[in-house]
Amino acid sequence: MAKKKGMLVLEDGSTYVGDSLGAEGEWVGEVVFNTSMTGYQEIITDPSYWGQMVVFTCPHIGNVGVNDEDVESRQPFVRAVIARQICEQPSNWRAQRSLPEYLREAGVPALSGVDTRRITLTIREKGVMRGALSTEDLDAERLLEAAR
Repeated sequence: MAKKKGMLVLEDGSTYVGDSLGAEGEWVGEVVFNTSMTGYQEIITDPSYWGQMVVFTCPHIGNVGVNDEDVESRQPFVRAVIARQICEQPSNWRAQRSLPEYLREAGVPALSGVDTRRITLTIREKGVMRGALSTEDLDAERLLEAAR
């Protein structure tokens, strides 16, 4: 079965298409990156990321799933999760559900299979940038207008 696609468009016009693994819809927010190798669950539930789309530079997240003990708060605060690869079948005895399941339940979109190195370099070179992410209408021009 083919995975549903999603699109992220940054306000500089750069466009990234990947697999949608979280909630469906459309979101706009500041795009930031995190270079941690571990702790994706803590980052997603950290209130300091409120309303931000977080790009994970670690190439693979979600491999240990999600559990109720490793959260920073009761809910995710990120606007979106963007990663090179998001594991859909965790392998850890503490996992209560997969990361995509957790994000869908919480209404948070996730985009997997995109070039996170390119996104990170773009933000480093050009500074703070807004983005628009959609899993429904993959019209890059319309999303660019929404991001701006």
